[in-house]
Amino acid sequence: MSGLGELDRPGPPEGSGAWDERSEGWLSGDGDEDDAGESREKGSGSSLPDRASDAPSPTRPAPVAAPSRKPLTARRGAADPVKGLMHRHRELCERAVDPLEIAAALEAHGVTDRTAARFRHRNVFSLAEEMYARVPRDGDTPPRPAAPDVIPRARADWALLTLLPGALCAGTVVGLRLTEGQTRLFVVIAGILAVVLALRAALRRGPLSPHGRTRAGRHRTGGRTCWLLAYAALGDGVLRAAVAGGPDGVPTGVGDGSWPLATAPLVALALACAPAAWSAHLFAVRALRRLDSSRGLEEFAASVQPLLLGTFLLFLGALAALTGLCAAALGEPAGHAQTLTLGALLFLARLLTVHGFTHAPALVLGAAGGAEAVALATVFAGRLPGCGFLATPVDALLAACGPAGVPALCCGAAALTLLVHAARTLTRASAHARTDQPC
Repeated sequence: MSGLGELDRPGPPEGSGAWDERSEGWLSGDGDEDDAGESREKGSGSSLPDRASDAPSPTRPAPVAAPSRKPLTARRGAADPVKGLMHRHRELCERAVDPLEIAAALEAHGVTDRTAARFRHRNVFSLAEEMYARVPRDGDTPPRPAAPDVIPRARADWALLTLLPGALCAGTVVGLRLTEGQTRLFVVIAGILAVVLALRAALRRGPLSPHGRTRAGRHRTGGRTCWLLAYAALGDGVLRAAVAGGPDGVPTGVGDGSWPLATAPLVALALACAPAAWSAHLFAVRALRRLDSSRGLEEFAASVQPLLLGTFLLFLGALAALTGLCAAALGEPAGHAQTLTLGALLFLARLLTVHGFTHAPALVLGAAGGAEAVALATVFAGRLPGCGFLATPVDALLAACGPAGVPALCCGAAALTLLVHAARTLTRASAHARTDQPC
């Protein structure tokens, strides 16, 4: 979206407070002209009488003239408050595809419906429509595209890519159980690389791709996600072994060992890549339709909030079904609590990243992974002389909920935090600005 840098000038109020006369003068650009007009009037205020009849009579004293008062004139910008704003942001209005793009830009920089009322408009959408209509453009203005043309459509390429991580992960688990020794190690390494590459490809195409809205290298979450997935596979086993005084060896990849490896959560989360992409696609399509039909920011936010919650619950339902199927097929405990909380956390983090909000997902994922690491560290630190009190919170949680309580509590709290943040950010019009790259 072009021309947004001009909206971030010093001068207008930073918050959502009322715009006073000085702020409106800055937007309309009439303050300098009025000061210049006053200077000209002061320079030409005194003039000599040009007729003889105006001179006082020599036999009659001259009357005392009353002090002259300059008539008050209305500010030229007050009659048309949108004119100055339209002039200052001319480039943005000329390059905008439709008024919704201008409304999203204004709303992203803090212009609210209350601010639009100062410009004699009921909301930001109405203000953006007038700005879009009044700015002349070079050549013929392209008509506003119809709703079916701008709504992203499902494509076969990303639909197939989202199925690939789950298929490769399931194949790796099967190879892990059918092999032994060094062959098993090679199968695990090759399977992990294949799943990572497939997941990377799925996240670069389709609804799970940010489409260039985020800068490369900023707020990367790959390492944090890998730690959370590793804990889902090994965390419960190592925590149970640590409480019992171990672990005494390395994980063998079988469920009855001293350090069991949980493969059902990994397979379920890998298979959930497909419903996550479809849920994100559904949310994007419905949000764009709400954006086309809404006539105000508050109306749009009120219509998108239940849509976001419904999409989130739809993904959780699909993940719960996949978790039960994978646990039954692999003969492992289902572990719905830790799998659903981790899946919810990863889905919300990716949904926020897709719409350009990368700071909060990186921060919350790091906090959840750090909490799991601290829980493990306190168990081992409690073995030191005089440090048994460090393991007391984790021991109490294990006694109440078992080893699954640690990841469920950490990931559940993190997912709830991201859900509240998503309800505030993904309900903005600026979060759904259209991109040229289709889903």
